[in-house]
Amino acid sequence: MNHSATPITDYDSASFSATCSTGQTISHDVYRRGRGAPIIIIQELPGIGPETMRLADEFVEHGFEVILPHLFGPLEKVSIGGNLVRVFCMRKEFSLFEANGSSPIVDWLKALCRDVKAQSQTKGVGVIGMCLTGNFAISLMGDDSVLAAVSSQPSMPLLKPTQLHMSDEDITTIRQRIDNTAPIHAYRFAEDPMCTAEKYHAIENAFNDPDATRVITHTLPGKGHSVLTLDFVNESGHPTREALNDILAYFSVQLQ
Repeated sequence: MNHSATPITDYDSASFSATCSTGQTISHDVYRRGRGAPIIIIQELPGIGPETMRLADEFVEHGFEVILPHLFGPLEKVSIGGNLVRVFCMRKEFSLFEANGSSPIVDWLKALCRDVKAQSQTKGVGVIGMCLTGNFAISLMGDDSVLAAVSSQPSMPLLKPTQLHMSDEDITTIRQRIDNTAPIHAYRFAEDPMCTAEKYHAIENAFNDPDATRVITHTLPGKGHSVLTLDFVNESGHPTREALNDILAYFSVQLQ
């Protein structure tokens, strides 16, 4: 993905509002481009930068519609430090250290998934969460509107690698939904200090049984973190390129 990304001005945009379980109303702009089965790409901490825009291009070029919720930070730029401060200030939406429970923004994302499904008149949507939002993709699989999910380098709750950012009730619902749809795919680099092997063990222990693999975990060699964006290498045979190829094929089977 070394080409220039399609600019955000080429996307359709609209504000989307929904009330979460805490009673508060959350509103964010949502950007859409392409035609086909809908894929919701949830931004990671660095933001909706050029790498995320090029990832979106890949899906559009393969016949999907891409939906980019803009949760925080400048568009078309990477702002890791600035976005970290922004997210810490968004305590009503993000519970960065919460274990055994999810962030309120997950309720908003579920409502968005339902709205996209209804508007697209499709059988369901696919979701991709990355880093800060990697766990969100797993949580969204518990909603009836979602048929396929990819969790890339899931890192929340922060500083708690052995715990998950969802309740026991959430896990039960997600397990049941996966049994009736398809397994989730998760990706990380082997030497990633944020999404560690301990996090994978926690996910596998929560969702997988000896006779049922509900989350298929993939570990790529190396020290990177952002499998699909900042550390993606668009070279045939490279582990990240092969991972994206597999993800495209996965969504094609489940959604098209």
